[in-house]
Amino acid sequence: MRDADLYDVAVLGGGASGMFAACIAASRGARVVVIDKNKSLGEKLAITGGGRCNITNAEYDIHALLKNYGADAKFLYSPFSQFGVEDTFKYFSARGLPLVIEARGRAFPETQKATDVVKVLEKELKKHKVSVVRATVKRIVSDSGFIERVETTGGDIRARAYILATGGASHKETGSTGDGFTFLKSIGHTVKDPTPTIVPLSVRDRWIKILAGVSLKKVSITFFLDDKKQFSKTGDMLCTHFGLSGPTILNSASAVSHLLEGGGAVTARIDAHPTLDLGALEKKVIAVFDANKNKTLKTVFKELCPVGSAKGVQTLLTNINFETKVHSVSKDDRKKIVRLLKALPVSILGLMGYDRAVVADGGVPLSEIDTRTMRSLKYDNLFVTGDLLHINRPSGGYSLQLCWTTGFVAGTAASLIKA
Repeated sequence: MRDADLYDVAVLGGGASGMFAACIAASRGARVVVIDKNKSLGEKLAITGGGRCNITNAEYDIHALLKNYGADAKFLYSPFSQFGVEDTFKYFSARGLPLVIEARGRAFPETQKATDVVKVLEKELKKHKVSVVRATVKRIVSDSGFIERVETTGGDIRARAYILATGGASHKETGSTGDGFTFLKSIGHTVKDPTPTIVPLSVRDRWIKILAGVSLKKVSITFFLDDKKQFSKTGDMLCTHFGLSGPTILNSASAVSHLLEGGGAVTARIDAHPTLDLGALEKKVIAVFDANKNKTLKTVFKELCPVGSAKGVQTLLTNINFETKVHSVSKDDRKKIVRLLKALPVSILGLMGYDRAVVADGGVPLSEIDTRTMRSLKYDNLFVTGDLLHINRPSGGYSLQLCWTTGFVAGTAASLIKA
């Protein structure tokens, strides 16, 4: 085989971590090829964050940042020390795409366009003469702890090092179909089957579906399994035609999935006034009623519910006449209103699945990866990045930061393999 046929680094997958790994390896002088089956690179990246791209989270303290990755934090200190959040800000700003910080530390490109993130990476690939092969990977051929070649629909590709960056199983319409999991299993890696971990919840409740598009601000939700309290979250959530979404819900989905596995009844209660206990809320309701005695309950009720939600919440109080003047509302009805606002009922049907998942977990456990280099502990010339790693993380920029970090580390280490 002629040296001209041999790449230094072959990157399988042209998503966030794959493109970034290719940019880094090529910038260090490696001859790099990216193999991707889509018509365009970065298709999933281009739609992330609702098209705005939550590129990272502005938590610069590595210890505080890694708490968001749970039990996997102990594996991640080395890679995040090599390329962290501050490095992400510097990298994109230096290439004409400054970032802005929004609520909860979420960072976005100043242009608010995910496609601009893709353009920066494409420009870097072109600058460093990275080859792009439009083909589907059919098989990874290995022998004695070494990857020999990759068989694709466009022919075999050989390299000194291989970076597997095909993505997980979320957003299959972008080509992220979980192929990498199949490849990893075929060459002997352990692979945990994926479940959608940052995903909306499907619910039975009509009152929520009536409010499709309404955001419930600063509320809390408590989850129950067979009527036994499990955990609570506070923040914003979004009512949809299928159930509940929004940051608070997305970051509860992984824990809810574990509750659902047991087969018991999973329910929840939303507290519209989490800063007030039952007694304090009743005093507030009485004060509002006293100030609006001659108005209808329907009018005043809007002041007691999260903005825009009264229409749906009202359907849960079928025995109360909302055309009644406030001065005529009975004590019992007033107490029903108070109790409801502290415990709006939700019946959980399940998680929405990969088609609506922001992130799906699954992949290679970090115990099989040398996270100092992202090198496989089974194959000396194989590196694994991004969503192919079994790491739970919340929404808010943590997933893409994982792509930048692991892509950087893998690209750097892969570029050093010479034989």
